[in-house]
Amino acid sequence: MLAIIAVVLLVAWLLGISVFHVAGSVIHILVILAVVSLVMHFMRGRRAV
Repeated sequence: MLAIIAVVLLVAWLLGISVFHVAGSVIHILVILAVVSLVMHFMRGRRAV
């Protein structure tokens, strides 16, 4: 789930840079959120349900 959120945030970040030219701080907040969610995903690992 966190990996999917990270991918969505990274895609939104890329679109923000290339297409929408949103304010710089908003774009970097998206990157930070994506990186944090990826780190959390890898730190938790795969759990048995």
